[in-house]
Amino acid sequence: MCGIVGYVGGQSAQDVVVAGLKRLEYRGYDSAGVAVLADGGLAAAKKAGKLVNLEKELKDRPLPAGRTGIGHTRWATHGAPTDANAHPHLDNAGRVAVVHNGIIENFAALRRELTGRGHALGSETDTEVVAHLLAEAFSAGGDLADAMRQVCRRLEGAFTLVAVHADQPDVVVGARRNSPLVVGVGQGEWFLASDVAAFIAHTRSAIELGQDQVVELSREGVAVTGFDGRPADVREYHVDWDASAAEKGGYASFMLKEIADQPQAVADTLLGRVDGEGLLHLDEVRIPAAELREVDKVVIVACGTAFHAGMIAKYAIEHWTRLPCETELASEFRYRDPILDQRTLVVAISQSGETMDTLMALRHAREQGAKVLAICNTNGSTIPRESDAVLYTHAGPEVAVASTKAFLTQLVACYLVALYLGQVRGTKWGDEIRTVVRQLADVPREVDRVLETMEPVRALARSLAHHGTVLFVGRHVGYPVALEGALKLKELAYMHAEGFAAGELKHGPIALIEEGLPVVVIVPSPRGRSVLHDKIVSNIQEIRARGAHTIVVAEEGDEAVVPYADHLITVPATPTLLQPLVATVPLQVFACELATARGNEVDQPRNLAKSVTVE
Repeated sequence: MCGIVGYVGGQSAQDVVVAGLKRLEYRGYDSAGVAVLADGGLAAAKKAGKLVNLEKELKDRPLPAGRTGIGHTRWATHGAPTDANAHPHLDNAGRVAVVHNGIIENFAALRRELTGRGHALGSETDTEVVAHLLAEAFSAGGDLADAMRQVCRRLEGAFTLVAVHADQPDVVVGARRNSPLVVGVGQGEWFLASDVAAFIAHTRSAIELGQDQVVELSREGVAVTGFDGRPADVREYHVDWDASAAEKGGYASFMLKEIADQPQAVADTLLGRVDGEGLLHLDEVRIPAAELREVDKVVIVACGTAFHAGMIAKYAIEHWTRLPCETELASEFRYRDPILDQRTLVVAISQSGETMDTLMALRHAREQGAKVLAICNTNGSTIPRESDAVLYTHAGPEVAVASTKAFLTQLVACYLVALYLGQVRGTKWGDEIRTVVRQLADVPREVDRVLETMEPVRALARSLAHHGTVLFVGRHVGYPVALEGALKLKELAYMHAEGFAAGELKHGPIALIEEGLPVVVIVPSPRGRSVLHDKIVSNIQEIRARGAHTIVVAEEGDEAVVPYADHLITVPATPTLLQPLVATVPLQVFACELATARGNEVDQPRNLAKSVTVE
């Protein structure tokens, strides 16, 4: 959530910062601002709305040229999205500017304390108190980094803070607790950002910051300490994708590009995970095999789309390992006092690696002694760093807020974890694992085939753009696919969309069926789950008998569903557990096209942010 950029170097700070903010627009925001140090002072501009509003303000009233600056795209939490509440926030003397991601939980008490000492605060935000506290600490002696450490020790909550002071014109200071912040190391220039995408056009050398750390960027380089002032060890790493990977590549939206990227993304997730004998070799999973053999329960924690991937993973893990598996919403996990111990393996799924609900669930699991394995797309992010093991999906940057390729690659990673557990625990023979691995290797080609046949799905979506409701039903792994299809319509088209287990229809949801209502049905393979297939054909008949418009997603050659499908979407025949990899793709295309037909912005849906970094 929100975007942060800081810069110290030889270029125009305003230009670098605004360009970096543009690369972070995908995170979702409702106001933007920038501050620049120049001519011994500090100048700032900020506007509610999109970046174009800020750019117009900067064109009409240019800031003085400076080589040090910070910027921010805000997602409103405390206070409405107004000019006054936008970041950066300044102290009363206009010498300190600060930008902030996260929530400062004790801001009300701090605000009362500051106003009691004569400070005048002009916004409704929790962030403004930090600017005033930094000004006080700086004036008491020391430098901005010292002041930041003092202030951070007083703050409660989750936050990333980046600040500048007019008395230190070549310094940017940042701090993080439970919220992402990364350093970019260039040639004679340094960057701070909430995401490497902000500076990837300038450098691919990055430094990950740990929990409760303060970083100081200056002309001399980078210095990192803990909140206690002790020097901290840092790890520099290389970002393995370039700026072009975050561009649209000729597509009308990032989401369309990322849907089209999925065959390659799936292939990249599989790359290097299979040895010469066709068995799994997962270098990043550093939990010893002996400890994995002692596991007696698996718990998956995730949110949103990642949770649906986890629901599918449950079927695979239980089938291939015979271990009981629970799938939990991370936001609910630690509040229900879950039963965990040293023999529990917790799998935490997050695209960004910064999802706060999932991070807090992970920490609770580790406190109870459980082993944690992260499935993540972002190298150097917090969730992998705080886990015992990690499996990176290698999907490349996903810019559109609604996940597409993240979902498919998370699924593939979940399958790899399930197979690896089966391999280590001896519940799957080597030839069985090799067979599934070969089937997974075929998936990119099958997804390509699906994408080549999507024009009728797009036409269907356009024809249904006037509807207010679409229902989705499925059985077995088709049930989470139905939930994901409904979620995509909610996110993109702002429609009422619900996913149900098809067997639950008669237990209540069938009351929603009415004349002309579009109902999408995910049909399992007649080969792998013939009993379930027959039952869902009966469900389709029940739906159709009540006048609904049936949209049936079924594998090629499934003739049994043809008489009952008002619109048939065929996907390649795949093993039952792997069917979500092909069955989900038409639902992504459907939601994207329908939202576009309704005039919606598919890359940045209203009220949503890419990375949810507060609980």
